[in-house]
Amino acid sequence: MRIVYLTRGVIKTSLNLLGACLLFISPLTVSTTLAEGVNEPDAIPHVGRRARESYISYLYATDHKAFAVGPGGAWAWQEGLASAEDAQQKAIEYCQRYTQQRCVTYALNNKLVFDHKQWPTLWGPYLSKLESMNAEVGNKRGQRFYDLAFNDEKGNKRKISDFQGKVVLLHFWGSWCPACMIEFPSLQHLQNMINSKIGKQVELIILQGREPFAVSRQWTNENGFSEMALYDSGAGADDSTAFKLADGKVIAEKMIANVYPSSYLIDKNGVVVFAHRGAVNNWLEYFDFIQDVAAKSGHEVLSKTD
Repeated sequence: MRIVYLTRGVIKTSLNLLGACLLFISPLTVSTTLAEGVNEPDAIPHVGRRARESYISYLYATDHKAFAVGPGGAWAWQEGLASAEDAQQKAIEYCQRYTQQRCVTYALNNKLVFDHKQWPTLWGPYLSKLESMNAEVGNKRGQRFYDLAFNDEKGNKRKISDFQGKVVLLHFWGSWCPACMIEFPSLQHLQNMINSKIGKQVELIILQGREPFAVSRQWTNENGFSEMALYDSGAGADDSTAFKLADGKVIAEKMIANVYPSSYLIDKNGVVVFAHRGAVNNWLEYFDFIQDVAAKSGHEVLSKTD
């Protein structure tokens, strides 16, 4: 059975009857046919409002059906398949079209099958040191990230390769960017969590784009983020469209930050394990992932548990 949700634009004379019908139907359908926890769209990790709204439609879709999710907010669902296995395969296949991350099944028919323990391990398995050395340079999952050059707040020259042996959260932002400003409190909460739980194993490198460092630092100081560590990308006027590399060359902004904000999680061997374009809904949802990278990456060989 499919229930169509009507908007406020429906003719008023129909609303009372429709409301009575929904009140009568809802307890019968939701409480008796759905497994416990499956009818809670707000519990789906990493996704935004659109996915949660679509999940409500999924709950009333035709069997066999499956809802899949991937780290970073990717999601997809399928309905009306010949078997649960077909539905699961198709949902994961469609989810995978929108992400480099590994998608998994969140719900199958009317049963919640999401594996909370598996979820924060999905950035793995991580490349060994030898595999990392032979990896292609780029900004995609499984590639060694470009060796960017930048300065710390004291003016000391730094580069991405200086931080090998640490997990790096590389974040591109600007105080001119509304989404960046909205996201900043979440980044601060994440930094506080990292400092209290895993400390020196993780480096948060926040680089400004299209504005001088002084402008970025002024904004953080005026808005309660003075304790956030910032690095200077070397960007100047708002028409700056390139970042410096350690070998003296430059890389076009569109290659690594064609959207602001843009973020990369780089493992202890310098390999990208996660990339995200746009603002993250809640960075604290990624803490367990970062903890997994800190514990498992950087080894000479892949561990048996990977």
